[in-house]
Amino acid sequence: MCNFFEYYGKTLKKTSDLKSNACVPSAKPVPAYVRKVIAEIHPDVVAKYYGCGLVVPESLECSRVLDLGCGSGRDCYMLSQLVGEKGHVTGIDMTEDQLEVARKYIDYHTQRFGYKKPNVNFVQGYIEALAEAGLEEKSYDIIISNCVVNLSPDKASVLREAYRVLKDGGELYFSDVYSDARIPEDLKANKVLWGECLSGALWWEDLMRLAEEVGFCKPRLVTASIITVGNKELEKLLGDYKFVSATYRLFKIPKGSEKKSCLVMYNGEITGLEESFEFDAQYNFKVDKEMEVDDDVASILSNSRFSGEFTFQHQHSGLKTSSSGGCWDKPKVSDSFPTSVLT
Repeated sequence: MCNFFEYYGKTLKKTSDLKSNACVPSAKPVPAYVRKVIAEIHPDVVAKYYGCGLVVPESLECSRVLDLGCGSGRDCYMLSQLVGEKGHVTGIDMTEDQLEVARKYIDYHTQRFGYKKPNVNFVQGYIEALAEAGLEEKSYDIIISNCVVNLSPDKASVLREAYRVLKDGGELYFSDVYSDARIPEDLKANKVLWGECLSGALWWEDLMRLAEEVGFCKPRLVTASIITVGNKELEKLLGDYKFVSATYRLFKIPKGSEKKSCLVMYNGEITGLEESFEFDAQYNFKVDKEMEVDDDVASILSNSRFSGEFTFQHQHSGLKTSSSGGCWDKPKVSDSFPTSVLT
């Protein structure tokens, strides 16, 4: 595979040095509370940001969060505000040049956020070998990653290690690049294509398979958008391969947990989401409105940090009406992957 250290440590100096739009953030509107948080981050940290999406899980207060491939620390500092002074964020990256930028501004952000002591730390290591970096089993509530997993030559190990360090009920919430077919070895060997998050992209069906093998629940698609590359030279090398930038959420649910469809009602108490909670591309929960969820989602909601954000009622014989007098809401029909965006 290509030399990651050279490309991300030496070749890329700022976001504008990228040769394609694969790592350009999504055009999806950024919530006001997130915009406010990002505005507090030092410009030097933001300038070295190479992510391909906005990775902001919900209900983060007091959580322990791990950022895989944290780079300059932009997402870590964003999350360090959202978890609060009682929460903690760890960033891990293999590139010392990037970590130097992240560590340089720890004191700056601690003072900026009004904290008595830092609630963030940065570790050099490989996302395929978290144990070697000293990260313990079942030590994190949430793991995020932003356009990094595609850069790993061993994605199965990344998922296995993420599963290992997550607590029961924990979540891997990550944005990455996916392809419509497996990428051949000759393209994987191209330094620029790999460094631009293209030739290392996982075939989306392999994500489904690997997640199941590791033990995660079925991946839940949150958002997706087409990648047009925007570079004629790279497009010629890639031929007919198509790519999307997509955000998935994978949950580690305790073994033996009950899986049974039910009705749920969102209470509107998640910060910034007082009116509705868009859990994924299929389920958008409106406050005080009952919605029918399938067995997977029912298990996720009842066994994760979201359990206190909903009321649950298993369905019995006969119809149950919502508090507004009508039948409960139905979810949108959705595949695990938006194949329509590739047509």
